[in-house]
Amino acid sequence: MREQERNGDPLGLDAEAMRAYGYRTVDMLVARLCDPSIPPLLRASPAEMRDRLAGPPPAAGQEFDAILERLDRDVLPFMSRGDHPGFLAFVPFCGTWPGALGDFIASACNIYAGSWMESAGPTQLELEVLGWFKQWIGYPAGAGGVLVGGGSAANLTAIACAREALAGQMSDDLVGYVSDQAHSSLARAARVLGFRPEQLRVLPSDAQFRLDPQILGAAMDADLRAGRRPLFVSATAGTTNTGAIDPLAALAQLCGERGVWLHVDAAYGGFATLTERGGEQLRGIEAADSVTLDPHKWLYQPYECGALLVREDRVLRAAFQMTPDYLQDSFAGDEVNLSDRGVQLTRSSRALKVWVSLQYFGVDAFAAAIDRSLDLAQLVCERVQASDALELMAPPSLGVVCFRRRFPGAVDEDEEDAHNAGLVVALERSGLGLVSSTMLRGRYALRVCVLNHTTGADDIERLMDFFEHAEPKTVGAPEPDAGAAVLTGG
Repeated sequence: MREQERNGDPLGLDAEAMRAYGYRTVDMLVARLCDPSIPPLLRASPAEMRDRLAGPPPAAGQEFDAILERLDRDVLPFMSRGDHPGFLAFVPFCGTWPGALGDFIASACNIYAGSWMESAGPTQLELEVLGWFKQWIGYPAGAGGVLVGGGSAANLTAIACAREALAGQMSDDLVGYVSDQAHSSLARAARVLGFRPEQLRVLPSDAQFRLDPQILGAAMDADLRAGRRPLFVSATAGTTNTGAIDPLAALAQLCGERGVWLHVDAAYGGFATLTERGGEQLRGIEAADSVTLDPHKWLYQPYECGALLVREDRVLRAAFQMTPDYLQDSFAGDEVNLSDRGVQLTRSSRALKVWVSLQYFGVDAFAAAIDRSLDLAQLVCERVQASDALELMAPPSLGVVCFRRRFPGAVDEDEEDAHNAGLVVALERSGLGLVSSTMLRGRYALRVCVLNHTTGADDIERLMDFFEHAEPKTVGAPEPDAGAAVLTGG
């Protein structure tokens, strides 16, 4: 009989068992994280995963070592590995071990960070972290903020705040504006908040994939003449497609003159402000009414960790603050209740991992990692420009470089697109790395996003050699031994 059963707690563990299981878990994780043979991605079909994992939960408990073994064999291999130095797809996610330990502390203590009464320490920690973020982007001390699950939640919270501040209830004449390079979460947020499709203007981007202030101004004028009310503009500081940064200062001036809320979605690029060149590119972000940041991107935090900053804290509180009778004991004086700054009442502490990792490494280390990413993206660009086989598809920005390989034997653009798609497949199957693709002005483009702090110049050189010389694979055609590799986890 287990110790916790003798003590009458069916879900308890004694101190010795807690330590032992913790040590074994850490050993398993460190072995996995430090194993260079694990590829950046291992896929599996739904049928294969059902074969491994389907079944009812056990009526009686199992040994912890057996549980860890099954996770290591049947679950953890079948996922992307964001810390792989060749992982350059989408917007890479590469955390830090101190950040993961911060999450472990938050989970083990089961922190409730919704009210000051129940979490004075974690609440103050979040306010400190948000204060750092405000300082980094040039926001005033009186700005407000909240940590959320990610950029999508932050964008939703921002638009809700804008509507409450400028319009109150939802109305059919309200209009928002984004570029055709805006993140899809903006359209989803608008839909959730009651905007119909025609109330969200998707404006064409310029030759550098940026939102053009002149086109935006003309669209606002047209809506005003039609009796509509421009409510918000969402600019982007680091688009997902190309890394483009909209002209933030010009957009802020335009929105300020017209009384329109300017939100900047800086989920990807915002933390580049920690570097000198990133700060130059992001000039004007300090004039926005609200800003989305994602610490789980270029601040190297484990998932999930997003942030919304709002220039005026009172506006954020006014949009979300509520005091129901059953929570009256938890509200007093000038204490900060973070549940008043967003949609979540029940919330854990996302700030703990940020605080722990920044305390351990220091801000300069994170700035150096971002600078290194910018240098490596420049190396990708230089390799493309020096190659007879490759061509740029968009102006490089931040850590994103979009390019393609020319195939002289291709009969048309469709065939050339298919060959480039085959390069993406070939790279994934090689285990060397992983990149994603996108469509730019109707043309297929290979897309490299350098963000991973484990990536070095040698990794970039190997990747570019591959793209210059590798044979494309047929999309959708598996390798002869691919099924065996998936079934063994190797």
